[in-house]
Amino acid sequence: MFTGKGGVGKTSLAAATGMKLAELGHRTLIMSIDPAHSLADCFDLDNDLFRAQTSDPLAVSEQLSIFELNIQKEIKRHWQEISSYVSAVLRTTGISGVEAEELAILPGMEELSAMMYINQYRRENRYDVIVLDAAPTAESLRFISMPTTLDWYMKHIFPFQRNLLKAVRPIANRVAPFELPTDSYFVNIRELFEKLDGIDEIMGDPQITSVRLVTNPEKMVLRETQRAFVYFSLHGLTVDSIIVNRVLPAEVRDVWFNDWHMSQENVLREIEEYFAPVPVKRVPLFSHEVLGTQRLRELAALLYPGGEDPSAVTRTEKPYTFEKRNGTYEIRVLLPFATKGEIGLFKKGDELVVEIGTLRRHIGLPRSMASLSPSRAKLEKGLLTVEMQEAQ
Repeated sequence: MFTGKGGVGKTSLAAATGMKLAELGHRTLIMSIDPAHSLADCFDLDNDLFRAQTSDPLAVSEQLSIFELNIQKEIKRHWQEISSYVSAVLRTTGISGVEAEELAILPGMEELSAMMYINQYRRENRYDVIVLDAAPTAESLRFISMPTTLDWYMKHIFPFQRNLLKAVRPIANRVAPFELPTDSYFVNIRELFEKLDGIDEIMGDPQITSVRLVTNPEKMVLRETQRAFVYFSLHGLTVDSIIVNRVLPAEVRDVWFNDWHMSQENVLREIEEYFAPVPVKRVPLFSHEVLGTQRLRELAALLYPGGEDPSAVTRTEKPYTFEKRNGTYEIRVLLPFATKGEIGLFKKGDELVVEIGTLRRHIGLPRSMASLSPSRAKLEKGLLTVEMQEAQ
């Protein structure tokens, strides 16, 4: 899964990764769920021709297919009952038919549709690798939280809501300004949920799923990448690499770029320090736009030198995890080579900083823990557990 702030170049990197995987013999699908699709542009395909035939993945080569998820087609395929009902309710408020259909595209429909396809292709064993060109960071965080949210709804709200409406529908429809949803609406929801069965296990298994965070060597972009790293960790996904895109090449020495070089070098040092021990890859700024298969191969050669396989499992352990036990928040950090005497802790803004000798590990805190301070810590068998509580 490739994600990052909008405009950092994640689509090009996802496309180059897919090219490399296909060349290594993997049956590969690159799927875009970014509403501002640019996957076809990366391969320099005719957009109108491509999108006219992308109700299913389009084969680019024998081993590589690409797919831009079209939410209008997905509504007809998966969300018809739900969308039709929402649209009908909106029209009773005076909203025009076209506007009602647009507003009936509810948040999360694209993300859930993508998950259904991933689950379907896994069950069919159609591909060896799926490269997901995800939406910008905020939408990607919604994407990973969807299975948990939907599971809670199906267990706690769905049965009650369905049974209640079944009982009151005949009476309520006589007095309500619009008709309550029919049972086919709930059947549609149940069918969608069944198509998603098991997707949470896929996403949470580091042997199957990994996240690649794409950033640029700029402070504003880095801050969003740091927040994303925290929340992917919080949701149990493994980030196995950070890709810093558009780094100014050393040979660019025009005086006009001096400040850019200094700024990027400072940010790059901060990136290496913050995300350790997660590996950081650097991709230089190209002198040309990355379009077409040849340019994507050039990018892939820099991103994965030699025979490096992008699908190889390189990280299974999470750098840190968050838990809440008996009302106490805990942060658990893997420090396999540390000893008690060399560890120091302090809070800096919304980060917990762990010092081990001359090295520092920065741990961004989720909002629920940002106001807390470390109160107690223990190191056992290479695992540092830090208790957090309100400052006294």
